[in-house]
Amino acid sequence: MSEHDDATRRATVALEAAEAGAEIALDSFRGELDIDYKDGKTDVVTQSDRDAQERVIEILGETFPDDPVVGEEEDALKQVPAEGPAWIVDPIDGTNNYVDGVRAFGTAVAAVVDAEPVAAATVCPALSDTYRVGPEGVFRNGDSLAVSDCTDPEAAHVCPTFWWNFDDRDEYAAATRALVERFGDIRRYGCAQLELGLLAAGALEGVVTNKQANPWDTVAGVALIREAGGRVTDLEGERWQHDSHGLVASNGAIHEDVLEAAQEIESTT
Repeated sequence: MSEHDDATRRATVALEAAEAGAEIALDSFRGELDIDYKDGKTDVVTQSDRDAQERVIEILGETFPDDPVVGEEEDALKQVPAEGPAWIVDPIDGTNNYVDGVRAFGTAVAAVVDAEPVAAATVCPALSDTYRVGPEGVFRNGDSLAVSDCTDPEAAHVCPTFWWNFDDRDEYAAATRALVERFGDIRRYGCAQLELGLLAAGALEGVVTNKQANPWDTVAGVALIREAGGRVTDLEGERWQHDSHGLVASNGAIHEDVLEAAQEIESTT
């Protein structure tokens, strides 16, 4: 099988698995939830997270039984293998939104080979939006995506993604200051994969964090942005990888401005 055919097959399975996980999440949305806390008062997990991940892994295993799976919840690896094929799963990205009855959540599934994404899908069932990327391009609900062509930072919308622990709230204050001094407005949606998808769709011009992000929160969305014509780097301006420190994503045209803001946030640590 050619690399193109293999990537196409993985794109099909990624979408199927993400849709199945999202269906489980949607079934319990705004219903009675079984909620636990992992590490802090806002780090929540529900039984729906666990059930959705189990279903996603089940579907992946039907076609790719030997591939390792990296995922947020239990029974999954936590590090992306450097070589060979693997899958990266976030069964419900935006769990706090999900628990609060906010529609901004989704199931993300990415296929990687040698730690580089070859296909991905993020399904946001309560928004009726499906983002996907593969050899045939990048799409939302069947429509091709392209990043914004905005070149004026003062007209741009930038999202400080990933929340800061209470001990690091000075960094959030620095992020707010760095962004409002440079850009037209800021947004926060509480769902990193959705935020990255929105950048790929041209609804945001930048998404930024000085934190090292988990691969299940990022890899699918980064693949969307790059295929849509955007740019994603680390805090040094080097090409972003799943284990990079910081994430600086943009439409490309204002990347240096977003990078400068990210570096200012980092300087407070």
